[in-house]
Amino acid sequence: MHWIDWIIALAPVFLVLGLAIYSRKYVRGVVDFLAAGRVAGRYVISAGDLTAGLSVITLVALVESKYQVGYALSFWEYLTVPVGIIMGLTGFCVYRFRETRSLSIGQFLEMRYSRSLRIVAATLRTLSEMITNAIGPAVAVNFFIYFLGLPHTVTILGMALPTFGLLVGLSLCVCMVVIWPGGRISLLISDAIQGLMCYPIFVVIAGYVFLHFGWHDTIGPVMMDRVQGESFINPFDIEKLRDFNIFAIFVTIMGSILNKASWIGNDTTGSGRTPHEQKMAGILGTWRSLYAWLMMMLVAVMIITLMTHQKFAGEAHDIRQQLTQKVSAEAVSDPAVREQLNASIAAIPVQAHEIGVDAPLSQSENMDTPYIKVAEATLAGTPEGNLEFQKFRTLYHQMMLPVALRNMLPVGLMGLFCLLMFMLLISTDDSRVFNASSTIVQDIILPFRGKPFTPKQHLFVLRFTSLLVGLFFFIVSIFFVQIDYILMFTVIMTALWLGGAGPIMIFGLYSRFGNSVGAFGSLIFGSGLSAVGLFLQRNWAETVYPWLESHGWHESVGHFLEVVSSPFHPYVVWKMDAVKFPINSYELYFMAMVSGILAFVLGSALTQRKPFNLDRLLHRGKYDLAHEYKEPFKWSPRNAFKKLIGITPEYTLGDRIIAWSVFGYAIVYKFGFCFVGVFVWNLFTPWKLDWWSNYFFVTSLVVTAILGVISTVWFLIGGIVDVRKLFRDLAARIDNPLDNGMVEGHVSLVDKEAFDAGNADSDRSNQSDS
Repeated sequence: MHWIDWIIALAPVFLVLGLAIYSRKYVRGVVDFLAAGRVAGRYVISAGDLTAGLSVITLVALVESKYQVGYALSFWEYLTVPVGIIMGLTGFCVYRFRETRSLSIGQFLEMRYSRSLRIVAATLRTLSEMITNAIGPAVAVNFFIYFLGLPHTVTILGMALPTFGLLVGLSLCVCMVVIWPGGRISLLISDAIQGLMCYPIFVVIAGYVFLHFGWHDTIGPVMMDRVQGESFINPFDIEKLRDFNIFAIFVTIMGSILNKASWIGNDTTGSGRTPHEQKMAGILGTWRSLYAWLMMMLVAVMIITLMTHQKFAGEAHDIRQQLTQKVSAEAVSDPAVREQLNASIAAIPVQAHEIGVDAPLSQSENMDTPYIKVAEATLAGTPEGNLEFQKFRTLYHQMMLPVALRNMLPVGLMGLFCLLMFMLLISTDDSRVFNASSTIVQDIILPFRGKPFTPKQHLFVLRFTSLLVGLFFFIVSIFFVQIDYILMFTVIMTALWLGGAGPIMIFGLYSRFGNSVGAFGSLIFGSGLSAVGLFLQRNWAETVYPWLESHGWHESVGHFLEVVSSPFHPYVVWKMDAVKFPINSYELYFMAMVSGILAFVLGSALTQRKPFNLDRLLHRGKYDLAHEYKEPFKWSPRNAFKKLIGITPEYTLGDRIIAWSVFGYAIVYKFGFCFVGVFVWNLFTPWKLDWWSNYFFVTSLVVTAILGVISTVWFLIGGIVDVRKLFRDLAARIDNPLDNGMVEGHVSLVDKEAFDAGNADSDRSNQSDS
């Protein structure tokens, strides 16, 4: 990179780290460190969640998946819009969890179910979370190695050291700089500042991609040039797409509802100054992600166009040659085999595909096929070779993005993009290390203590545990090999927790039905099925398939799988394969969720003796000592619609405008007009390909770009105001040492003290009256 790019990329990072260190002065107790004192405003939470939710691995994963399916599947993703918007507008799960005043998800589980479930569930969740998130630094560091053109090894004091290991260690050290001073306060502030800086960067990058790659002369024609059944632009012509298809969207929608509450508790969901403020942060979150996802989608489309269109054939050839040379150095261990592979790939001529003259491209026959086939012919054939081929193919698709960007971005924009990636790396890794370490302390260590920590001891244990989790992330990043699509890996890995967590959380927050027996049953069957699936996926090429083949069972098992999946063709197809496990992660996740629900309902129905006291858990009625609970609307035809979108008496005029705006844009425009209207139209008069091209150009780019620019200014102003207010409120906050996450008799210590004091006052009042 040019020296101008380095200044652009590094100067803001030092500003963010300085603010994180400065936040230490506001930490007075455990609630400050874990939940930012519960005084955060909607804009600082929303802006912070943007960068904590996005990440380098998110961008790489999105490009990796969209490179396989293009734009067409985005039409069906509109089905997720009403689900997400209604959950946001009503504060589904988030509002009620904030009402419990829990500092962690484990504290909620003990108050709702039992201490044993708290420990077991927290252990399972933390293990799933840490292994899933630990590949984040690995993918991100690999991105920078390929993006900056760094060598795989560097020589320091005469010793050859792996660049990958050094950079992973450095990135995690930067995370510790953010976490240690103020915990959630420093995370929230640094993430919010990074989020506010990201918006203008999104505008610049999206504008460059849009202007550099014309839609009608390059992007559109590339999207339309696909075989029947695998269209990149026509959503009614995608039945042959595998892995990322309509069934995956269905599972995503089901999981988003069932597991809405399954990750909350150790993030910002407990940081809002009131449950209503927390809810409004979620509503604003539907706006703040608009431009981020537009930018990411544009980058994905740019890569597809760059690597496919005849205009860029020479540049694409150079990128593929650079990419394969670097990937083979990482994936192939035998020097002789690596040299043979590199020589074979170097002999591949420039691939020039003329749209309208050559046959349309497909998932099996495309511009990358010659490179993949050469790698397969050179590497595959043995269990060890199959595994190396998996590594090569995975890295080839994941690292195409950074190599392509390095070859095309001009000075200045290179620095801006590098800054964006730096910020996403820091904000994501520090949040995930912090979430895991706080879960370990609050939900695994704390329940075993009879005597509470002093605030000073508690803060030390939280900080020290974050260091151990960072070390765990380092070890997993160094030794773990990711051999599937990133999205597929994260789906099955998180399913270790999410496969059984959904009914536990939903019933726990919304129903008096359900007990510990049902909860344990959900974890055993839901999460257990996911664990079996994960084992088969990870060991298929090297162990499981060779074992089936050695016993002569591979054909019979393959026939069984094809028969079972045949009713669900073409969206679910299970075919025997020597390299890849036939059942993908979305299918395993679906089976796990269904198993978890059945186990929870049956277990609870057979063993529950009396309903749970939900009012006490949610601090309602006589338990509302903080006066936070607001009576909901009484249902009537007049206010039914307001109830549907979550408007309650505590909404101000500004809140109502935001809620109605979100509802109008998402439900009326995106879902009603862009999806339902177009869907019905195509049932009677199917559109031509160029109509679909114009449709995506207008709806995904033009309209979203206008709203994104407006949101950039809006959130910048609101975020700055909220950050200043956060500092003032933290300075004025009075800490209660009992508010530390410990539970006694299904009630937190701070609530027990308050309830006991309230009962004592009531007894004295009754005695005086008598």
